[in-house]
Amino acid sequence: MNGDRLRGLVLPAAAVLALEAWLRISPIKSDALAPPSEVVIALAAALGDGSILLATGDTLIGALAGLMLGAAIGLAIGILIGLLPPIDHLLEVPIESIRPIPSVALLPIALMVFGFGYLLEISIVAKTCMFATLIMTRAAVRGVEPRLMEVARALRLSPIARVTKIVLPAALPGIFVGFRLAASAALIVAVTAEITMNPQGLGHAMMTAQQALRPDLMLAYLVWIGLVGFLWNAVLLFAQRHLFGRAALAEGDR
Repeated sequence: MNGDRLRGLVLPAAAVLALEAWLRISPIKSDALAPPSEVVIALAAALGDGSILLATGDTLIGALAGLMLGAAIGLAIGILIGLLPPIDHLLEVPIESIRPIPSVALLPIALMVFGFGYLLEISIVAKTCMFATLIMTRAAVRGVEPRLMEVARALRLSPIARVTKIVLPAALPGIFVGFRLAASAALIVAVTAEITMNPQGLGHAMMTAQQALRPDLMLAYLVWIGLVGFLWNAVLLFAQRHLFGRAALAEGDR
């Protein structure tokens, strides 16, 4: 396994070295690219003065708050429509009409309502995470073994007890897959909102570096965003693997 991972790094390492050599020997200097060595130096400097960490904190606050809010709403609605087909039919048209709208397209409306700041970013992230969680929750609830529901009826469990003792434990692996998908989208949408409109966080810092004609710093922020996203996903994979085992992990990666 480790040998395969090391072999997988050969091509990226060769590409980085080739880019370094090409940018060093090329007579044409680019305002959009910087040698990888300069990107590393800029990243180290941004870490040293703490600016990149402050921007990371702003982005994570928006992404995490939007994720929690959107996932909670999506979970509640997903359970409701998963258990009650008439409600599902009633809400099908509104859900399928709003869900395809790109979250970024709602930024002007969110700006008029919330202004610049965390609320703008949280609202856009929450919209994306709500629908990702809702769709997977509805599917997971519908996939609960019918015999378990028969047992709940035989025991005369209340609706709340039926959800908490039967539905949620059985559907939890599928729900977590939806949460993981929503979490991945949360970071993407948060950074996108910062790039396009919200003056804070990693996205805004990257655009500021670009406008200052600092390609080394701009690319350093881009590399850092990739590292944050990798660690973000790794934490979710670790939680999914240890909570639900390899079967749920394989299901979520299909």
